[in-house]
Amino acid sequence: MRPAPAGPARALAPRTGDADEALVGRALGGDREAFEALVRRHQRALVSHLYRITGQREAALDLAQEVFLKVYVSLSSYDSRFRFTTWLYRIASNCAIDLLRRKEPRTCHLPGEAADDSTDAAPGSLAGHEPTPHEMLSARELQARLEAAIRRLPTEYRQLILLRHRQHCRYDEIARITNLPLGTVKNRIFRAREVLRRDLGDVLEKEI
Repeated sequence: MRPAPAGPARALAPRTGDADEALVGRALGGDREAFEALVRRHQRALVSHLYRITGQREAALDLAQEVFLKVYVSLSSYDSRFRFTTWLYRIASNCAIDLLRRKEPRTCHLPGEAADDSTDAAPGSLAGHEPTPHEMLSARELQARLEAAIRRLPTEYRQLILLRHRQHCRYDEIARITNLPLGTVKNRIFRAREVLRRDLGDVLEKEI
């Protein structure tokens, strides 16, 4: 028996391992599920990033919706030569900065001399034994202190630290995301680290 003729072609469901750029291409071709897959893949990390910038959970959730709407509307302007996440976090950072500038019109400056931090790498993770309950408690306390110290940074420094150490973006990616010169990015990250070291010098050592 011969198989029945195939019906109208249907778009394949996005696979878990599909690259962001492949999903963008499919979304541009009208595949709605491909864009929904992009949202599901990046939503949690994006909300977390926006929360760390704004310090407000509801604002982060609202901003994430605004970001994905802007991404959807301007998807055809995405340049596939660069990572999708670089473009996504550029839109997200702009939205967050716009919100904070409306709420906090004052200008803040960090003390310290300019410096080039080009040789500094993102921090690694400690490996070895399983943490004891005391170590786990100390880690949580350090995390809480670090989060509070980062929230006290001026906005223009806070977003750079988060992009570098939470999203693990390269310096050149951060420059594209923020539309800042590469030297300015390195300078501001260096100065922000210096402030964090002064605030948390008793525990941070070389972790930042």
